[in-house]
Amino acid sequence: MNARLFLASGFIAAATIAAVLFASASSGSSEQAPPFAPSAPRQQAAPTPQFAPAPAPAEEEPFVIKRVLPIKGPIRYGEWHWNDADAPDGPIVLTVDLDARVISVFRGGYEIGAAAVLLGTDEKPTPLGVFPITEKDRDHVSNIYTGAPMPFMQRLTNDGISLHGSDVALGYASHGCVGMPNAFAAKVFDTTKLGDKVYITRGKRITVGDNLLGG
Repeated sequence: MNARLFLASGFIAAATIAAVLFASASSGSSEQAPPFAPSAPRQQAAPTPQFAPAPAPAEEEPFVIKRVLPIKGPIRYGEWHWNDADAPDGPIVLTVDLDARVISVFRGGYEIGAAAVLLGTDEKPTPLGVFPITEKDRDHVSNIYTGAPMPFMQRLTNDGISLHGSDVALGYASHGCVGMPNAFAAKVFDTTKLGDKVYITRGKRITVGDNLLGG
């Protein structure tokens, strides 16, 4: 089996388990108190304000990978691929495999882009988990690392971890961010929106909170 397809298939089980856990946590029951029957007449009280019940959160659909790009061999530093010609409309999901050092972009379950990336070091590692994109800035300049340019920045955490354009070359590393070739980063920036999720995994395993899913 294609190695990239084997690794990608792990996301299906992981995301499906996460969806089941989410559905279980959101279900519940409420008990209705018995009606009050007064034993004697009483004065009419002011009407109690009524509030509509909060709508139940919508269950997220499992992230199912339906196709990967036909890329032969490992993706080298500075190399990237993009083909969205026949991919249907659908949710955008990004995956970052720390072992393969590759980011993939999926639309409706179809991989439309992939690139080799820079990652953090042992001292400043790229974190594992599932992160929504919380901020986008096309011309961002770092206020942490002495004004370093971070074009096409997409923030993942409040302590500075983000996706951004970078000079992706052998021997380079980041401070925990996911650095992408600038031209690829521009395409990703134009494809995503706030709230889109980025799954950062090591191989086919995925960490959600304190739970390790997959294996």
